Amino acid sequence: MVAGLRKSVIMGKKQQKKECDEVAKNKLALSDEILLTVDKPARYIGNEINIVRKDPSAVDIRFAMCFPDVYEIGMSHLGMQILYDMFNKRDDVYCERVFSPWLDLHQILKEKQIPLFALESQDAVRDFDFLGITIQYEMCYTNILQILDLSRISLFAKDRAENDPFVIGGGPCTYNPEPLADFFDLFYIGEGETVYDELFRVYKEWKKSGADRQEFLMQAAKIEGIYVPSLYDVSYHPDGTISERTLKTAFQTEQIPDKVVRQVVTDLTAAPYPEKPLVPYIKITQDRVVLEIMRGCIRGCRFCQAGTIYRPARQKDIETLKKQAALLLENTGQDEISLSSLSSSDYTELEALVNFLITEFKSKGVNISLPSLRIDAFSLDVMGQVQDIRKSSLTFAPEAGSQRMRNVINKGLSEEEILHGAGLAFEGGWQKVKLYFMLGLPSETEEDIRAIPELANKIAVRYYEIPKEKRSGKCQITISTSFFVPKPFTSFQWMPMCTKKEFLDKAHLVNDTVKEQLNRKSLKYNWHEADVTLLEGIFARGDRRLSKVLLEAYRLGCLFDAWTETFDHEKWEKAFANTGTDGAFYIFRTRGETEIFPWDFIDAGVNKSFLYREYVNSLSEKVTPNCRETCSACGAAKYQGGVCYENQN
Repeated sequence: MVAGLRKSVIMGKKQQKKECDEVAKNKLALSDEILLTVDKPARYIGNEINIVRKDPSAVDIRFAMCFPDVYEIGMSHLGMQILYDMFNKRDDVYCERVFSPWLDLHQILKEKQIPLFALESQDAVRDFDFLGITIQYEMCYTNILQILDLSRISLFAKDRAENDPFVIGGGPCTYNPEPLADFFDLFYIGEGETVYDELFRVYKEWKKSGADRQEFLMQAAKIEGIYVPSLYDVSYHPDGTISERTLKTAFQTEQIPDKVVRQVVTDLTAAPYPEKPLVPYIKITQDRVVLEIMRGCIRGCRFCQAGTIYRPARQKDIETLKKQAALLLENTGQDEISLSSLSSSDYTELEALVNFLITEFKSKGVNISLPSLRIDAFSLDVMGQVQDIRKSSLTFAPEAGSQRMRNVINKGLSEEEILHGAGLAFEGGWQKVKLYFMLGLPSETEEDIRAIPELANKIAVRYYEIPKEKRSGKCQITISTSFFVPKPFTSFQWMPMCTKKEFLDKAHLVNDTVKEQLNRKSLKYNWHEADVTLLEGIFARGDRRLSKVLLEAYRLGCLFDAWTETFDHEKWEKAFANTGTDGAFYIFRTRGETEIFPWDFIDAGVNKSFLYREYVNSLSEKVTPNCRETCSACGAAKYQGGVCYENQN
């Protein structure tokens, strides 16, 4: 196990640096004096277990893989580990990593004019061929500007010199890349395992040709899944809505597509997957081996963007998973393995896989983590085998308190199923339950809002129905509510958001109703920040005109906006005011059926007509069956794989 190697978790800064230096001697971009000044210096040293070392002069392409948040968050991202491994298996590519430096080092880099560097070689990011940025969350957008600024790369793509890296974005936020369009040279739309080989081939040919930067961008734009925003113009109606998006005149003779087609891995079993993932020396957010068992979801929740942009649901072969699990544990020394998917319970061979993991690894001290499970008898039995029931809590995500609202959002979960699952859990020894809901969903009423704590109370009642001698004290039920954001490529993308006051009024109503419940002492309530949610909505649904707001916010000092301790709403308000931008335009109005969305040029594989049909179904509270029950002709069958073809011989 790596416990001995990772004692830096509890060591002081001097010992932590010494431990890392002893693992692999290499040059450091930061002096000892700086490293001993900043928080968690191991964030910036590299040298982790399974790190890849190459001679930078011996490769054709240097790729800086960036996650625009702190090391502990970025190193927990599975997609980054997959691409790092996949790129470095190529002899002609050297992929290194870079993360957002925390505020202390940010200030030092600015004051001492030290360019931002990659962890492996400690070389400046500006000396790479590509800077690839994972765009996971809208509230990381100012961190993207931080990365460019500290790297001394021009913030605007149009200002970059011939020898600057090409800045390419990927991840879920690229399904509306327009607020970031002015800052990126390219976007990769879809799953990264598909067309990077083709992009690298085109890049190497371009590099040999000696052509200018624009020529590479034109050639890249012809690759399916690659979007080059600088090649297009967007015009607007007087009311601010989009009139049209057109290819610039200079490029109309090129074979550049009007639509950018999302890339999908059709055979998940054969897809690249790291057998030797990086193992940090400091504790990260998801500090365990991750085994991806399935991609996509069959459920069709109408609020869920991931459920759309990862269609169709695809499974990985169980024999492959068994081999990968053994290799991952052997090559990392980790003592926990987590099964990754949007809905693990829908993996058809879950029982056999879990039984294998328990039989093979539990006796060796390996914990098994099972997120994203539906609470049923099998799941509870398994969790009872792999968790300390007395310490752990169960998580339910009803999303809405009333059955009416669960039908509106197509949750596919009845109150009877929720209470039955809770009862099974309590009888199995659990007494802590976490419940996740959303406030501000379309057509929500006061009755629907009050139903949230009322449902929590019913769950508590179910606990106290168990004979007293079989209970372990009182139950603890934590209610958490987030505020609804109608994301692109969901059935609710036509809907408005609530105002800050409306959101907070709803949260206060939940809080007041909690106090009215018979079992209120067993209930605890938390809610999300409304200001952050509204900003998230603006940038999720915005267009290119928002780039000036992002730039102004960064200039004013906005950074790490996803972190409560650093989020500054007043600075954001000032950024909107200084640029004369009305954020309300993007979030407080209902869209018409035919309105052009900023993201409409992306073919995500799911038809807009299907999404609108689901929007209409939500208004009549009509439930759509999941993909295994009935095909709803969403359009994802065109990928010729996954759940769409499961029952075909």
